[in-house]
Amino acid sequence: MEIEKPSLTLTPDLNVPTENTTAAKPAPEPAPFDEEASLTDEEKAMVESFSSQIDIKNTSMVMQYGAGTQQKMASFSEKALASVQTKELGEVGDMLTGIVKELQSFDAVEEDKGGIFKIFKKTTDKIESLKTKYSKVETNIDNVVQSLERHQIQLMKDISGLDQLYESNLVYYKELTMYILAGKKSLKKFEETELAAARDKAAKSGLPEDAQAAKDMSDMASRFEKKLHDLDLTRMIAIQTAPQIRLIQSNDTAMAEKIQSTIVNTIPLWKSRMVLALGIAHSAEAAKAQRAVTDMTNELLKKNAQMLKQASVETAKETERGIVDIETLKETNQTLISTLDEVLAIQQDGRQRRKDAETELVKIEDELKNKLLEMSK
Repeated sequence: MEIEKPSLTLTPDLNVPTENTTAAKPAPEPAPFDEEASLTDEEKAMVESFSSQIDIKNTSMVMQYGAGTQQKMASFSEKALASVQTKELGEVGDMLTGIVKELQSFDAVEEDKGGIFKIFKKTTDKIESLKTKYSKVETNIDNVVQSLERHQIQLMKDISGLDQLYESNLVYYKELTMYILAGKKSLKKFEETELAAARDKAAKSGLPEDAQAAKDMSDMASRFEKKLHDLDLTRMIAIQTAPQIRLIQSNDTAMAEKIQSTIVNTIPLWKSRMVLALGIAHSAEAAKAQRAVTDMTNELLKKNAQMLKQASVETAKETERGIVDIETLKETNQTLISTLDEVLAIQQDGRQRRKDAETELVKIEDELKNKLLEMSK
């Protein structure tokens, strides 16, 4: 996936395909910070130049302002969601657990017959029995290892893809920051020049049409200010997305490392132990070395068994862990509930303001009528 560079446009292409066009719920506003600090000199010059092209009185332009980046954010969210949904880490965990069970099962069968060194006799059938069981377990484990290697390759691809998603998210964040900065500069200039002039004119002339013109300009400024606030909310989503991508990437990396550890440590250790056991079994056929071989083999098996137990326990513990801690889910749920409460409060406040505005409009209309009647006398 090619990484884009930040760009600004007053005519965005909104025909970006997405599977889900549902708008993301607004996130809490971030604490104030120096927005220009993260921009290069070239980007600051681009913001300054772009701000002079903004026409706040152009309703169509205001509606489309920054919409292109918001649309790309929606498409980006779909890609990130698809990356999470295609994970089959539970299957990987089952495979790792299966390897441990295979090894434990093999040892258990031997111990039930009196210990693995019980086969160290001169009789050939005992050695052949061990070879047969070893080959069966080895075949099962090799099949699982092949599947794990395929999963590991896919995880490494996903980790690389998440790096690209992270970089794309940074670009969208930068674009939104530049849109917001350019918009604020243009809005400030508009309020200090055109809007201020219109208000002065209305105050001096006292004409209804001048007052209406000043009111229209004030509404334009208010609409554009709300548009900038919407972009600020979208930017907050980009800010929150960055650590989420890194969290998913960290989970993938941890699982890939677990697979790698199993392939290069656990399996070779088990095979080397069994090769050693078979070699000692053949050596034990020599009567003069019987006691020395038995003592040495018992010691090696105890150490290997302890190492295998420790590795198996650690692997089992790691595979039983969840991808996301319950505390994280609780915190995410509380954040979602808080967000819904804030959205509800904002909606209720908006309804109250519109109701108050209706009352105020009636009052204004009466004042205007009275004034006109007074002027007609």
